[in-house]
Amino acid sequence: MKKTEHRPTERVLDILELLSSHPEGLTLTEISDKIKSPISTIYPIVHTMSERKFLYADKNTSRYSIGISSYSVGISYANNTNVFKFIKMQMQYIVNQAKEICQLGVLDKNEVFYIAKVESDEPIRLVSSIGKKFPAYCTAMGKSLLCNKNLDELKELYPEGLKAYTKNTVTNFDELYKQTAKIKIDGFASEFGELNDYQHCVAVPLFNNEKIVAALSVSIPAFRASSEKIELTKKLLLEVRSEIEKYLTENHVNTDMLLYGDY
Repeated sequence: MKKTEHRPTERVLDILELLSSHPEGLTLTEISDKIKSPISTIYPIVHTMSERKFLYADKNTSRYSIGISSYSVGISYANNTNVFKFIKMQMQYIVNQAKEICQLGVLDKNEVFYIAKVESDEPIRLVSSIGKKFPAYCTAMGKSLLCNKNLDELKELYPEGLKAYTKNTVTNFDELYKQTAKIKIDGFASEFGELNDYQHCVAVPLFNNEKIVAALSVSIPAFRASSEKIELTKKLLLEVRSEIEKYLTENHVNTDMLLYGDY
């Protein structure tokens, strides 16, 4: 028999799964029989779930069915799935115009964590992997994710200092803070050769209710990083940032859940 960690929690989930397949509702006795749990055990659970509107109790039939709160949770998941598709669509628009890879990332402690990408069709292009992590202070995307941090917070994130990966890597906290503070003014971050010597990156933070929830970046091989290409990339990122943030606001997206979907 498989060992479980918390039986009371399992009963809550068993009840929800059971009632989701019985839209006509079930009585307390029927629920008890089907999940093989005593009425005395599940009654307080069902009562609490009804009080919180995760279950609906029909007083005329004594049957329980899925409540409005459970429906709201389901809608929230569906909205987050939709918003991720919307973001990927916007990323594809950038790639179509800039002809370079576009990536989506979040801040994981003091590292940038790449959670999605859209590749370009260029025969020579930068290779990246979803799930990779890099120090946030030496990437454009990472700096975008750090732009709301003050100087003390930056120092707390890197108690051992800022390691140099190339001759261009920022290793001074005052300079890093100067760069991140400028992002809030310009709206974008730009970095060349700080993590490696062969790419130029431009990135923008994505805000929801004044909180940075993710960042978008475009990486350009050094030999293609003309001033015209960089300016086009900035323009596209700022345009798409506006569209995504508008979508998050208008659809009341729970961005805390957004990043745990199927990427």
